Amino acid sequence: MLSFLAIGFAIGVVTCIPIGVANVAVIDAAYRHDVSRAIMVGLGGAIADGIYSAMGIFGVGPFLENYPNVPYALYGISGAALTVYGVITLRAQPMNISTDQPAAKRSQHHLRDGFVLGLAATLLNPSAVVTWVVIVGSYATGIDRVQSAAWVTGIIVGSFVWFVVVAYLANHGKRLLSGNAIWMTRIAGIFVIVYGVFSVGRAIRYFLL
Repeated sequence: MLSFLAIGFAIGVVTCIPIGVANVAVIDAAYRHDVSRAIMVGLGGAIADGIYSAMGIFGVGPFLENYPNVPYALYGISGAALTVYGVITLRAQPMNISTDQPAAKRSQHHLRDGFVLGLAATLLNPSAVVTWVVIVGSYATGIDRVQSAAWVTGIIVGSFVWFVVVAYLANHGKRLLSGNAIWMTRIAGIFVIVYGVFSVGRAIRYFLL
């Protein structure tokens, strides 16, 4: 069981290293809000990774292989959603969390919204579907439920650890850049828009060409 936990942890870290929407969302949260918000975004992304990896391990991969239209439909839907999110990020200003709202209530909504954002950023990412459901699921055939649970748990923990590292690095970078940190959120917004437009284009090309 420990070996599957370790393998899952390694997979969770490695699959998060390439820059993607979840990483961008964590960086944006660190720059525009604070490190606690960024960590909650990462937690949401890690939980979503766990959901998709569980779907792959427990047999949803063959369903997607039998219905190849589904991932491309997701490309179109998620691409549109990510494009809107990118535009919002591009236009957003750093948040001033020292408002008149009570601190406890502000903190609760502040962290909850970050978690939801991280969850949605990964669940709406069709490349995550392919990575976890098809690729990882194909390597997990023949293992029992305890081993599968250990693998999924390892993936969640590995993904979360990576996002925490990214959150702290981004927060440190914000302090170094001081007033110029807003440009990082602009770059993040542009990246998400490009990714979203690419996803929509991929879906259009599949269904129309």
